[in-house]
Amino acid sequence: MNIRVVTDSACDLPDDLVDKHRIEIVPLTIRFGDLEFVDRFELDSEAFWTRVADSDTLPETSAPSAGAFEKTFTKLFDEGADAILCVNLASRLSATMQSAEVAAKSVADRGNVRVVDSLSVSLIQGNLAVTAAERAEAGDDLDAVVTEVERQRDHGRLYATLDTLENLRKGGRIGGAQALLGSMLSIKPIVTFTDGEVTPLAKVRTRGKSLRWLVDKVAEEKVEHVGVVHADASDLDDFLEMLRPVVPGEDIIVGTIGPVVGTHSGPGAIAVTFTTVDD
Repeated sequence: MNIRVVTDSACDLPDDLVDKHRIEIVPLTIRFGDLEFVDRFELDSEAFWTRVADSDTLPETSAPSAGAFEKTFTKLFDEGADAILCVNLASRLSATMQSAEVAAKSVADRGNVRVVDSLSVSLIQGNLAVTAAERAEAGDDLDAVVTEVERQRDHGRLYATLDTLENLRKGGRIGGAQALLGSMLSIKPIVTFTDGEVTPLAKVRTRGKSLRWLVDKVAEEKVEHVGVVHADASDLDDFLEMLRPVVPGEDIIVGTIGPVVGTHSGPGAIAVTFTTVDD
C-alpha cells in the first residue's frame, strides 16, 4: 500500500529528512507588516531570523487554505498514492488542521485521507510525520500507521528555555507564563506546551543552568525520537554536547525553529522534544 505523508511547515523538520521520506509540507504564511512570505519556500529559517533582528514589527502567521491542502492531496493521488496521512500542528493553535480536514473531504472520491492532530508543534509534530513515513515504508496499513502515530503523540514531550517572553505576550500565547514577565531580567524560564498553551515549569538564574535543567529532564525518562530545535541560539553545540551522553545511541534530530514557531518563541530559544517509552 502506497501511503504518503503530509504535514505543515510548523513541523521544523530539516530538509534532509523531508526529502528522505518524501514528506510533503504545506506551508503557512508569514507576515511582517505589509510583507507576506510563504514559509520554507519564500522565507527559510535563516532569512527569517535575520529579518526578525532587523524588524520592529512582530511577525504574524496565517494558516494554509483548504485549497492548498487539496492541491497537495490531489498531486499525491495523481502520483499513485493509495492513501494519505496528514499530521498537523495543534488545532487549538491554528486553523491549519481545519483546512486539512475540509480538503480531505473534498478529495474523498480519490482516496482515503486521514488527518491527525499532533496536539503540539515543532519536532513533536515533525517526528510524528517521520514515524508515519517510516511505518508506511515498512509496509504497515493506514490504520496501523495512524495507531502508532497517535500512541507516539500521546507520549510526546517538549521542554524549552526562552530568552524572551515578549513574542509570546504580543502573540497572545503567553498562557500561564504571564506570571514570569515581571522577573524576566533575572531569570531564564523553562516552559512546556500543554493543551495548546505555554505553561511555565521553572525559573532558572542562568542560561547554563537552564540548559542543564533540560538535559536532566530527558535523563529522568526512558526516551526515543529525541529532537532539538533552536531559534538562532549561539550555544546550540554546547547543549548538544551536554545532551548526547544522556541518550547514547539515539539519533538526535537537530532542526531550526522556523517562522511559525519562532514568531512566538522569540530568538535564542532552545527546545528538546522526545517520546517517553513505557517500561
